[in-house]
Amino acid sequence: MPASYTQIMSTTPLSSRAALVIIGTGMAGIGLARALRRQGDTRSITLISADSGDDYSKPLLSTGFSKGLAPEKLAQRSAAELGEELNARLVTHTHVNALDVDNHAVLLGNAPGQERLSYETLVLATGAAPRMPFSSEPSVASRCFTVNDLDDYRRFHQALSHGHSRVAIVGAGLVGCEFANDLHAGGHPVSIIAPEGNLLARLLPPPLGHALGDAFSDAGIRLYLGRTIESIALSHANDIALHLDNGSVLSTDIILMATGLAPRTALAEAAGLTVSSSGIVVDRHLRTSHPNIYALGDAACVDGVNAMYVQPLQASAKALAATLAGTPTRVSFGAWPVVVKTPLLPVVAYPAPSPPERWRIEGEGGDISALAEDKDGHLIGFALTGGCVRRKVELSRAAPALLG
Repeated sequence: MPASYTQIMSTTPLSSRAALVIIGTGMAGIGLARALRRQGDTRSITLISADSGDDYSKPLLSTGFSKGLAPEKLAQRSAAELGEELNARLVTHTHVNALDVDNHAVLLGNAPGQERLSYETLVLATGAAPRMPFSSEPSVASRCFTVNDLDDYRRFHQALSHGHSRVAIVGAGLVGCEFANDLHAGGHPVSIIAPEGNLLARLLPPPLGHALGDAFSDAGIRLYLGRTIESIALSHANDIALHLDNGSVLSTDIILMATGLAPRTALAEAAGLTVSSSGIVVDRHLRTSHPNIYALGDAACVDGVNAMYVQPLQASAKALAATLAGTPTRVSFGAWPVVVKTPLLPVVAYPAPSPPERWRIEGEGGDISALAEDKDGHLIGFALTGGCVRRKVELSRAAPALLG
């Protein structure tokens, strides 16, 4: 077996062929394998992971610092334990080089000794990768981080373990805001830099984004909104100096990049599968343009919809498990709101499927409801802050499904 990858075995015997191969061991890939086993499916399953393959809940990555959680506390079970639970073969710390769709095989390891693993059915659960809007010199790059999986969290946690390091977060979206709140609660001085004029601009209309910004500012989080970074360099004091477009300079110890995620589609595209800027194109049965290959989770664009949230992912895993077991099941995404983990000001949002004709704003201070309406006055989305988040169940029932 090539030394270029690590294999963790359960009771499944070693073979170069598997009935089902799942690429990716995030919530989508593991969720699918669990759903299959719960319904009594006994086929051989091989899961291939680019990281450690440990089982963990990804939403907990942005709550670990406030709780003082070391990386090992976030791992619910090791890859070996997961393999035993699922009676599956796990191949960890391995990148898939290519898909040979004509011969139903994936290529692992480094040429010329790469391993071919044949499959009957292939599922792409490759997730999404952080967008990197700029690069920096090597001396600074070693202090720039993204946190998109448990291995990333391990590296970031280690970098912060030597004291209350200052953290500059680039990006004011969901990930940036959740980490800002969490790191602040963990005792780290935090700054946010973003070109948008308010926080969570893709989820919240300006009045609610400003309310969240006020709560952050009142807590001591420094906001540099409407600003871009012109250059990054090390100062004489070994601080990282961020030169902003208005001429100001922000000093920090560590940079956390939170500038959004892009679906991982390169593997599928290279194999000739249909992809778009929103992900690997699949139908409502999560089938790609190739009949024996499926995709789900952050990497998939389902009937034109890419929903990078937990509830759509869980619905996809359940539906695909039924389909693979012989009961073709169309996936549906209900009106599931996004609960943003910002205890400084609770936020819940259900993004409208299309730009609203108007926002109807109700409330004041930090307690605000914003109802997104179409031209006929019908509710198509909503955003809530503070005490108004209690309306999420009521409004979710009234809002249309994301993918009915």
